[in-house]
Amino acid sequence: MLCQSTPLCGLPSLLGSNEHLATRPMTPGFVIRVDLFSLEIEVSYMSQLLVNPLRFCLAMLLLASLLISPAVVHAADNAAYEKAVQNAVNYLTTQGQAPDGTFSSNAGIGVTAICTLGLLEHGRTPLDPAVKKGLAALEKHVKEDGGIYLEGTSHRNYETCLSLLTFIAANNEGQYDKLIADANKFLKGLQWDNEEGKSEDDAFYGGAGYGGHSRPDMSNTTFLMEALKESGTSADDPAMQKALIFVSRCQNLESPHNQFEFAPKNPDGGFYYTIAAGGSSQAGQTENGGLRSYGSMTYAGLKSMIYAGVDKDDQRVKAAVAWLGKNYDTEQNPGMGDTGLYYYYHTVAKALEAYGEDEFVTADGKKHDWRKEFTDELISRQQENGSWVNEKAERWMEGDPNLVTGYCLLALAHLQKDAD
Repeated sequence: MLCQSTPLCGLPSLLGSNEHLATRPMTPGFVIRVDLFSLEIEVSYMSQLLVNPLRFCLAMLLLASLLISPAVVHAADNAAYEKAVQNAVNYLTTQGQAPDGTFSSNAGIGVTAICTLGLLEHGRTPLDPAVKKGLAALEKHVKEDGGIYLEGTSHRNYETCLSLLTFIAANNEGQYDKLIADANKFLKGLQWDNEEGKSEDDAFYGGAGYGGHSRPDMSNTTFLMEALKESGTSADDPAMQKALIFVSRCQNLESPHNQFEFAPKNPDGGFYYTIAAGGSSQAGQTENGGLRSYGSMTYAGLKSMIYAGVDKDDQRVKAAVAWLGKNYDTEQNPGMGDTGLYYYYHTVAKALEAYGEDEFVTADGKKHDWRKEFTDELISRQQENGSWVNEKAERWMEGDPNLVTGYCLLALAHLQKDAD
């Protein structure tokens, strides 16, 4: 960056000299100095430039480009980010939340948890009126078995995982310690294992479903792993390692960790929805009966493996990263288009944060500032009222602006973590 008052580097080549301006003034003594604090420009012997209008124009263009420093651009980016977050928070607290503290209560308590967590992730505290009401609405559904779910729901795992993450974020004084410990224990009990009559060679083993005792899937298993991790479960805990067994089997990669039938049919390293109950991918099948990989599940698989302690040199991680490198996309959920797009954004942010690289290198060798690229894409999609909504694909409730705005707040929070 330029110092407070410095010669403009680079002008000699534009003006016909081969020597650096900082080492020798232009003959006969031409110097431009820029004071970045007062934005004053001192020009000596301006007539030397005016003799050649082309050189003058080029010099002024260079001057303008130097004045726009990285710090200024970064400040502009931060301003856009802060504005987007504030507008989203305003939307949720003034239009999205019902008087009883819930968000989209017709869908159970999952959306309430996501939106309340989104507010907490952006600086609101448990004393904030909207957060306080959201937490109270969730706390009404804490059960004696440790779960946090709506009575009669078939989504006990999903609702408990999201609620648990919310209470962890709000646990600033230890007030939810017991609730968190009880919910952690409850979630471990939902996992498919020997207690449900499933041995390690069964496709169900280690996974978790929505919680109505249905077959396990990648989405719910990755929510479970995140909730366990954030509530203090270590990577080598038996529950995490059992979950890793299921996750590894949902990858299109034949390895010692995956000997099931689908891997060799489509060995591209990506992930699909579930290996259980005959296998299924939301992206469909290949012509030979393989299960197609897609973006949101592959990012979910990547972060889940990292949560379970798998390192970057493991063939599973390498294969997942290679697939993502071939299918890097800020505009669509690869393999699914607009379907599940905002779930995808929130999963991308968490997965690449967990992966821990500031730049993501795609298959063509290009380095991507993924934090900036996905942040810019999200900001460009925000509605005038501060919300987000999937106007092209309402599947999986993405026609609900509360849910989608909650996803985006979570994505933006993780896109900014450790960014500076």
